[in-house]
Amino acid sequence: MKTMNPMNATGVALVLMIGSAAVAADDAGWYIGGNVGETRATIVESRIRSSLLASGFTMTDYDDDERDLGYKVFGGYQFGRFFALEGGYFDLGKHSFDAETLPAGTLRGEIDVRGASLDLVGLIPFTDRFSVFVRAGANYAQTRDTFDRSGAVNVLERERREKETNYKFGGGLQYAFTDAVAMRIEAERYRIDDAVGNRGDLDLLSFGVVYRFGKTAPAPMPVAATAPASAPVQAAPAPASITQYCSLLDFQFEINRDDIQREEAEKLAVVGTFLGKYPSTTAVIEGHTDNVGSPDDNQRLSLRRAESVVRYLKDTFHIAASRLSAVGYGDKRPVGDNATEEGKRMNRRIGAVIACAPDLEGLAVKSARVTMALQMEFDRNKADVRPMYRDELQRLATFLKANPQVTATVEGHTGNLQATAELALEISQRRAQNVVNYLVENFGIERSRLSAQGFGQTRRYAYNTSPESQQENRRVNVIINYP
Repeated sequence: MKTMNPMNATGVALVLMIGSAAVAADDAGWYIGGNVGETRATIVESRIRSSLLASGFTMTDYDDDERDLGYKVFGGYQFGRFFALEGGYFDLGKHSFDAETLPAGTLRGEIDVRGASLDLVGLIPFTDRFSVFVRAGANYAQTRDTFDRSGAVNVLERERREKETNYKFGGGLQYAFTDAVAMRIEAERYRIDDAVGNRGDLDLLSFGVVYRFGKTAPAPMPVAATAPASAPVQAAPAPASITQYCSLLDFQFEINRDDIQREEAEKLAVVGTFLGKYPSTTAVIEGHTDNVGSPDDNQRLSLRRAESVVRYLKDTFHIAASRLSAVGYGDKRPVGDNATEEGKRMNRRIGAVIACAPDLEGLAVKSARVTMALQMEFDRNKADVRPMYRDELQRLATFLKANPQVTATVEGHTGNLQATAELALEISQRRAQNVVNYLVENFGIERSRLSAQGFGQTRRYAYNTSPESQQENRRVNVIINYP
């Protein structure tokens, strides 16, 4: 009986060659997922035949199994829109061959591959839900080679194990059904060393599901209310609460005065009409002063200004007192530079924070402006428009298409967390411009009808003392302009 050299037998049996692999898609956060699919290897029959012949055997029949079920489970962290780091465990199944020989005998070889991987993933979004991704990284694989024989064929060592680190790469398509759940179709190639010194490639073609932590369905876009054309209109979402707010009113007082002049009365008529039309809404009237005088005097003056507006709304428009409240901030919240007369004038002001009403079309808007308070959060120092806001922006686009005579100004804002005022202004401008680009590229709104304006940290809605208030200041307002 002739004995086959075990090194030759295993070496021929377990060479894995490349199999054909078809490569076939808000932001930072953790995710997990899993894939399942088909693994493919190419076992080289000619080398098995040659090795058997060199050992004195003629191969009379041959069969192999180059495909099996494979899977992987993984977790990762996405750094912004375009990059992620992903690690996981994989099992690439088993691949085998059977050879019959003369003198009469059989040889069977099998390789089992599993291990762990770490990849850098690059994403290329085509739409807010569909993207292409590519990956490159390393795999740490354990291979187990086993052999069985009968008749004249013999092997001296029936099992060997090996652990090696090699490269891997791949790519695929991803589609996001929601902000939390996405589907993947992908192809990957693993370079593998077996236990007897051979190396080759093994491919995994798979289908998978991804779950992202901390993602929920986008909230409905709060809509709008009118305000005087002469008064800038601000809107701020409250991401940490359910209620959305529209700031509808902003007018100035004369120095050390708290009475309402005729021009201001006309502006208050807009607020009174709005509150009368929507009886479920409430309003907080905020009073402010410049820094001339003592802090205590300024505090009292700002409260008197707010209370005078509350009285006017109650007496003139019969708004229930339970729907109105007055608060004075003194000189603590300046919006202008108190070193200049213009800045002081800007700081002697009243603001009204009013709960948004549920419809936009019901308001008479003649030469007033309408604010859409879009609940659009931004990562710190980031300006990317997250895919979760597509529905809100689509509603805005639908309104613009239905009203071709109007234009829109997108206002960007930041907190006061940037190193310089210039950097804050640049980030807020990019946020506004990215929203404009999104409306143009995704919904076909004419660019000539849209403009972007950044305000940096000059129009803070809240103090930056908590993550929630910082997020409130990282916002976008959309101002609808009527001809």
